[in-house]
Amino acid sequence: MKTPAAGLIRRSLLKNTVKGSTTKDTKCTKKFLNLCVSAFLFFVIFVGMNLDGCAALITGASAGIGREFARQLATRTRTLVLVARREQRLNELREELHSRNAQLSVHTRVVDLCDKIQIDDLVRWLEQNKIGIDFLINNAGLGDYGSIGTSDPAQDDRIIQVNITALTLLTRALLPQMIAKRQGAILNVSSSAGFLPIPGMGVYAASKAYVNSFSEALRAELRGSGVIVTALCPGPVHTEFGDAAKRPGGQPKTGPEFIYVSVEQTVRDALAAIESDKPLVIPGFFMKFGMFLVRATPMPILRLAWRLGARRQ
Repeated sequence: MKTPAAGLIRRSLLKNTVKGSTTKDTKCTKKFLNLCVSAFLFFVIFVGMNLDGCAALITGASAGIGREFARQLATRTRTLVLVARREQRLNELREELHSRNAQLSVHTRVVDLCDKIQIDDLVRWLEQNKIGIDFLINNAGLGDYGSIGTSDPAQDDRIIQVNITALTLLTRALLPQMIAKRQGAILNVSSSAGFLPIPGMGVYAASKAYVNSFSEALRAELRGSGVIVTALCPGPVHTEFGDAAKRPGGQPKTGPEFIYVSVEQTVRDALAAIESDKPLVIPGFFMKFGMFLVRATPMPILRLAWRLGARRQ
């Protein structure tokens, strides 16, 4: 592996070789050092990102998984940029994080990610304040429980704008600086719903399928660039998502308690995946096993299952 860092390490190690060695010994030593340096650089460059001292931007930071990301990163990062719509909650979270780490630089930005102008303003603000983001967490997301034929078109549009458009625009805006530094990480919070079409959550599941596909394509493009891309695909997690996704008069959809994973564990698994350069993380044993079966099941069988399920209702 020929890089300036590799050359510097080799020269430093060679200076400490014993003087008076034979030519054959020197050649063997050089080969051994080359192997050690290559292994070291593979570990540093290709095995995850060290999040200590980084600058992270979190969307949807005022509650749920986004808030937990801020809490777990508070003692590790040097800068946090918290983005959400609810200003009071952002301010309360900022005070909480400062109480955990007085040295932490915390910025809160009230942004409606449905509005492209506000996204552009956020990016411009980062540039004006010279805040270089090393770690982008595209966490914000919206959902909707119910059939597409009876959905609110405005809500469908909001889901697409937040789950797809905002995620794509922020990634595109912050990616070049990561590539230039040859260091960075992008964590796209997707969902296990993105692995298959889900009747009753059609637009949401389709938007998360986009996130999964986008993350895989971006990761392939960035291979060897020093920039990591990971998709977090949780199953059920106890957050405010269900209450926000239910329709007027409806009830949040719930599953058996054993498939739920805590928000704390979800975030721990996601950060560990970034630090070990994993392309995908599905928290929880039951969800991992369930999604393995789903992804291995041919679509005709899934269609049959949906048809039989519809007849029983």
